[in-house]
Amino acid sequence: MIFMLCGTSDARELALNLSRQGLPLQASVVTPSAAERLEAAAIRTRVGRLDKPAMISLLQEGSYRAVVDGSHPFALEAHVNAMGAAAALGLPYFRYERQSLIYDSHPRLIVVHSYEEAARKARELKGSIMLTTGGKTLELFAEALLGDPDIRLTVRLLPCLENMEKCLSLGIEQRNIIALQGPFSREMNEALYRQYGTQVMITKESGAEGSVDEKLHAALDMGLYVILIMRPELTFGESGKVFDSFDEITEAVRTALQMNKEG
Repeated sequence: MIFMLCGTSDARELALNLSRQGLPLQASVVTPSAAERLEAAAIRTRVGRLDKPAMISLLQEGSYRAVVDGSHPFALEAHVNAMGAAAALGLPYFRYERQSLIYDSHPRLIVVHSYEEAARKARELKGSIMLTTGGKTLELFAEALLGDPDIRLTVRLLPCLENMEKCLSLGIEQRNIIALQGPFSREMNEALYRQYGTQVMITKESGAEGSVDEKLHAALDMGLYVILIMRPELTFGESGKVFDSFDEITEAVRTALQMNKEG
């Protein structure tokens, strides 16, 4: 049995691909809605975050033989926990990593390497700022940007109760909350930028399947500044293997399970 972290839409497709190839797995997701989509495709699923000790216990109790990490490119804690748990038990670890997009230089494209740096740049630019990085680091941007009379902070995030409660607790006005489920077309992004008079858009480099291309190029073509947070650099070590192809990771997992079985 494979234990797989699923944190993106393409990870769900990878889980389906592994299952279709006769490789049994259990998917681990953070939200009930993600679990519903996987279970509808007959993928056995569990819900909730796991720290390293909890993941080790789960892997031991379930007699898992491999770990496939399909969590989001920015889910650094999930990566570290999965790698650590696999290493502690001597299990093969496979990381599916979306291909990173290559961006040409542009006078209004500002590349940064942390959320903190993004918040500082946005505070310098001021104006109507649309934040599209989700709810996890919302506090950091709220602290840096709210209260400045020259800044209007609009947040675009998933329409879940946790996000709405966090927005309200941080003092983000209802009129500045865009609670929508993506993906968004270029036309939809353009309409939202116009509706909110956006001058600065903050996003993450989440990869080719992350819909970042549509919102980034739409923003630049409309004359907006774009603050792009690059994905964190990860060190996988000798025991970890990284793939950006469904076929290649599927074959690698199959081979590892076969070797494990024969050994």
